[in-house]
Amino acid sequence: MPTVDRANLMRVWRTILGFVEMYLTRGLSVSEVPDKPDVASGQSPEFMEALDRYNTLYQQGRYAEAEPYAKEALRLGTEDFGPNDSIIATLLNNLAGLYKTQGHYAQAEPLHQRALAIVEKALGPEHPEVAQSLNNLAGLYEDQGRYAEAEPLYQRTLEIDEASLGPEHPDVAIDLGNLAGFYQAQGHYAEAEPLYQRSLAILEKALGPEHPSVAQSLENYAALLRQTKRADEAERMEARAKAIRAKSE
Repeated sequence: MPTVDRANLMRVWRTILGFVEMYLTRGLSVSEVPDKPDVASGQSPEFMEALDRYNTLYQQGRYAEAEPYAKEALRLGTEDFGPNDSIIATLLNNLAGLYKTQGHYAQAEPLHQRALAIVEKALGPEHPEVAQSLNNLAGLYEDQGRYAEAEPLYQRTLEIDEASLGPEHPDVAIDLGNLAGFYQAQGHYAEAEPLYQRSLAILEKALGPEHPSVAQSLENYAALLRQTKRADEAERMEARAKAIRAKSE
């Protein structure tokens, strides 16, 4: 088995789909993406090439073309690390995400479920990677209108990240935004609003009041305010978000 900087690999590979998906579920942006690891650290050039091609095609929206590279990365990663390594969970989530994006939910679900089982066993049930897998599965259920199944997964995601990362971590803000958006989509505005408020407060404190993610959070909250007939409040938030975006261009 190759020797690798596993922490660095997990940071990078989460950005390829799972980590990015978590930030983009409700429109929040990832401002920094780590550099790709050096192949000399242990992973094969073939593996990294497949992963890189997958990532490029996925970001371009060329999902059907990306699929064989996601499968090849999963095959090579399984050979290198074994079928039950936590890295394999990330690769499974990559492939599942491709299927989900194309509406192939039946193909995506068992992959997300397998990824969740792997990280729970490899890392323990309270690890942030478990939260990520739960979030992915919750999003899949939500997209299908399976709200009763999605809600406890979103809630569990939030609980794990609060406990493992701390209540003021930006990932917790994303979890709060995801759960708020979940409630908002169903018209449960009273449940959604305090979650948006807390999410915004965390992002302002952790990233600064002029960060692009703060702008997106303001826009998300403004949408709820408009739905609840509070146009004046929504306009103020939208104006602030617009000003932040103008500064970051």
